[in-house]
Amino acid sequence: MKTLERISQFAGNTFAIWVLVFAFLAFFAPSGFTWIAPHISLLLGIIMFGMGLTLSGSDFKEVLKRPKDVAIGVVGQFLIMPGLAFLLAKGLQLPPEIAVGVILVGCCPGGTSSNVMTFLAKGDVPLSVTITSCTTILAPVVTPALILLLASEWIPVDPSSLLMSILQIVIVPIVLGVVIKKLFNKQAQASVKVLPLVSIVAIVAIVTAVVSVNQQNIAKTGLLIFAVVILHNVLGYLIGYLFGKLFKMDLSKKKAVAIEVGMQNSGLGAALAAAHFSPLSAVPSAIFSVWHNISGPILATIFTRMKEEKAAPAVSGKTLTK
Repeated sequence: MKTLERISQFAGNTFAIWVLVFAFLAFFAPSGFTWIAPHISLLLGIIMFGMGLTLSGSDFKEVLKRPKDVAIGVVGQFLIMPGLAFLLAKGLQLPPEIAVGVILVGCCPGGTSSNVMTFLAKGDVPLSVTITSCTTILAPVVTPALILLLASEWIPVDPSSLLMSILQIVIVPIVLGVVIKKLFNKQAQASVKVLPLVSIVAIVAIVTAVVSVNQQNIAKTGLLIFAVVILHNVLGYLIGYLFGKLFKMDLSKKKAVAIEVGMQNSGLGAALAAAHFSPLSAVPSAIFSVWHNISGPILATIFTRMKEEKAAPAVSGKTLTK
């Protein structure tokens, strides 16, 4: 177990490198990875099961302690990224399948890697964890509704089938994880130490699967998709930060909201695209998985160097004299 823990820690520290390496391998040798594609939903379910094993009541206590802060993060998550995705799709006149893919990833809840990045950025980690948990629980209803609202201009959308998919590959595994933790707490606590390794393997597998089955499409449109994904992600960070500032949050909270808004559960986007739309629609999610694991640490480094803005000293009406 100690060896697995060390491997897990090493994999976590080098996550972005592994995603990049296997994405390149899948692009240049796609035949070796296409067999993974039918198992994308299962892989995401494993990640969500792991999330369930780590959840506890304390993750939701912040809702009662500071509902305003949590509401700002949740609203920001489901308002900013979907809105940006729609504006980018319209403004750049993206092809329908790519437009839907960008909107899909924009409508997804926050990803668990945002919690790690918030920690590295010296942000408000309890707030980050609570926002991720809340947006994930709300996803079966909110995500299909947003996709129907924003993507139906390009492609027919069946919100009920999307809801069922999210329940099956997100909510059910999370609930199972919570139940297993409750029944076998000691074993669950021991397994949590190697969960990062399991999640990393699953995310890397999802990315390679999507890249491998879309190798030719990526060769044609990869630069366009990559540019849109980078713009989407960076604007999400920026507007998320300004959204927190609008509500006069302190620096640690603004960091948490910015990272929560900008980092998505792109694995869910890939799974929904593969199950309900087209293989090409999954590409923005796959590229998002690669990119936000590069941009997240960069942003965290920038955030660690930021200091809380000090209020300007009050100016006295009296004139100082010598």
